[in-house]
Amino acid sequence: MKILVVDDMTSMRHVLIHMLRSLGFTDNEEASDGLHALNLLRKNKYDLVITDLHMPKLDGKGLLQQIRSHKSLKALPVLMVSCEDEKSTIEEVIANQVNGFIVKPFNTKTLARQMDWICQES
Repeated sequence: MKILVVDDMTSMRHVLIHMLRSLGFTDNEEASDGLHALNLLRKNKYDLVITDLHMPKLDGKGLLQQIRSHKSLKALPVLMVSCEDEKSTIEEVIANQVNGFIVKPFNTKTLARQMDWICQES
């Protein structure tokens, strides 16, 4: 499974990639914001996008909307991670057809449950 990890914080991208590797997901690439992610999505095929919600240039919500509106990307699973716990924001992201949502901070076990869920859906 090829995974694109999108977060404006380098340390968070590295923590996520480390967690993914510990779960056996070793084919990972990273992007520093939503625009960078869109450029990579146009060039490469991914099986999953894990993205932060709050980022400069293009946030996770905007990235999700771009993915869902693009014919060849609309079925791509997206897992959103954020420190945002505002119910209305989470409901809005869910309405935009996100496949999963994790509130930061989280541990490998929480990520594993979401990965299991997404892998079963795919």
